[in-house]
Amino acid sequence: MKIPTTLKHKPVVAVENYENVDGRQAYNSEAKGLSLGLAQWNDRGRVDVSAKVWRHTGGKWSRQSEELPMHRVIDMAILVCSAKRYFSESYRRSEPYDKENPRIDRIGLQGDAMSVEICTGNPMIDQDIELFQEALRRDDELMAERLHTLANLLIGMGYGNCAR
Repeated sequence: MKIPTTLKHKPVVAVENYENVDGRQAYNSEAKGLSLGLAQWNDRGRVDVSAKVWRHTGGKWSRQSEELPMHRVIDMAILVCSAKRYFSESYRRSEPYDKENPRIDRIGLQGDAMSVEICTGNPMIDQDIELFQEALRRDDELMAERLHTLANLLIGMGYGNCAR
């Protein structure tokens, strides 16, 4: 299925068969494509690049299609890696997380830092952590393949073994 090119987001690079590789939903996904292109929120004289997940209901393109600025896509990848690393070391802890210090990571970005923390405002956090870890274990092969691919691309671009 071809993603739309007549809407406000203007695709430049596209994955039109994303439904075939969408993790556990592969071959049965409403997410039909991914694209990188010119953002729908562009103002005159200012052009931003964005990433978009194109969803299709079976009858029409969905309003639930999502568009994200490129830096947010990378920030999400950083968040995934930080959380995955934290939970892969859970065997070292006697509790699901440190209730006195729920911070997982603090990652410096643009003069400040992104604080990655357990969401202690969630009243079911202990049970939800257990379910989250179970899903991480179940999907480890799916994620590992993608993370290895991402690592290899980053190394190939010159980002491997670099200190900030």
